[in-house]
Amino acid sequence: MRHRTLTALAAVGLAVAAPAASLADQPQDSSTTLGTNAKTCTIRHHASCKGVTHHHADLRGRDLRGVHFEKAKMHHADFRQADLRGAHFDGAKLRGADFSGARLKGAHFGAPKRAGKSTNQAQVAPSCNPICSGADLRGANFTGANLAGADLTYAYLTAANLSYANLAGADLSSANLMSADLTYANLSSADLTYANLASANFTYANLIGATVAHSYIGNANFNVANLSLANLTGSNLLSANFTAANLSSANLSGAHLTSANLTSANLASANFTYAIWNNTTCPNGTVTNTGC
Repeated sequence: MRHRTLTALAAVGLAVAAPAASLADQPQDSSTTLGTNAKTCTIRHHASCKGVTHHHADLRGRDLRGVHFEKAKMHHADFRQADLRGAHFDGAKLRGADFSGARLKGAHFGAPKRAGKSTNQAQVAPSCNPICSGADLRGANFTGANLAGADLTYAYLTAANLSYANLAGADLSSANLMSADLTYANLSSADLTYANLASANFTYANLIGATVAHSYIGNANFNVANLSLANLTGSNLLSANFTAANLSSANLSGAHLTSANLTSANLASANFTYAIWNNTTCPNGTVTNTGC
């Protein structure tokens, strides 16, 4: 009895002394197979998991480089801290998926590729924006995720959390980012042409050199955001908030600035050729219909 008691106490002592495990060390789904219906796939580099259905999949910390998830249905999947560099999610349904801390450089989240067609995207965007058939990422969590250079064309990102995410050079053309959270996000040199940014939050975001041409930006918040050298040609900025934003050397030619708030904004060398002013609040607090 005494020997068994000492052994048990020693085991307890070891358990107490063991350090808390990190997320990467936490027990996770060890399965190598995805898919709950007839279509399944084996998880490995560059695997083809096209069209699989597997909601709530636990893929935390997994190495998923180059995996093909085109047209997959994986609502609320857990991709936290996963390596998804070069993965393909074109046309996938990933509503509520969690990508926080994931490595997503070079990942593709665009619309399904259409065989035999080479239509210029910019030409067709106005006819379908903002309801184009891209990846379904509504409400997805990308907090702190590395999405540098990612292809998110036509993606649904409504109410998605992209705060602190790295989207430098990412292609978000024709994406729907309505009500998305992009606070402190890095969007330098990103392409947001024809995007729907209505009511999105870009507080403290970095949009230096970003292209935001012909986008709908109504009621979006760019408080203290840096849009230096950004291209906002022809965009609709109805009631957008640019309080204390840096718009120096930005191109706003042909932009609609009706009821926009530019209080304390830096407009040095900005281009407002043919811009539409109507009840716009200038940096000094005056309201204008003719230009600040």
